[in-house]
Parts: sequence; structure tokens; C-alpha cells
Amino acid sequence: MDRPLLSLRSTLVFLLALLTGAAASGLTAVAGEGVARSLLAGLAAAGLAVPFFNRLIAAEDSAVQPSAAVGAGRGEGESNG
Repeated sequence: MDRPLLSLRSTLVFLLALLTGAAASGLTAVAGEGVARSLLAGLAAAGLAVPFFNRLIAAEDSAVQPSAAVGAGRGEGESNG
């Protein structure tokens, strides 16, 4: 049991989706809709936010690594001139 239940990325995705759903639900309630419609709007927003944030937050495997070829061939003190 050394592993956490969810990875840090999954936890962040679910937290952002929860906050999105809560904001949508709150704004719908303030707009004058009933409790049932507010909850449905919040659940719909949270459901759509999960795949959105999942694609938005890059996975650790596909993270862009800096290229070692940038600046290759030049010494630290050399200049173009």
C-alpha cells in the first residue's frame, strides 16, 4: 500500500472538473433556476470538464522534452560575428 489511490494528474483533473461543476451549478442557481436544474447543469458541466482537462493537462509520458541539439556546435563564449 505504498502507492496513492490516484495519481497527481488524475486528482488535478477531477478537482478542476468538480470546481467547474460547482461554478456552473452556483451560477445556474443565482440565475433563478430551480435546485434540480442547477444540479443537472453542474453535473453536465463536470462531465464535460473531465475530458477537457484530461486533454489540456499533458501526460507525463508525452511531455515535450527540450532538444539537446539547440545551440549545439557553439561554445559558451563564442558569438556570431
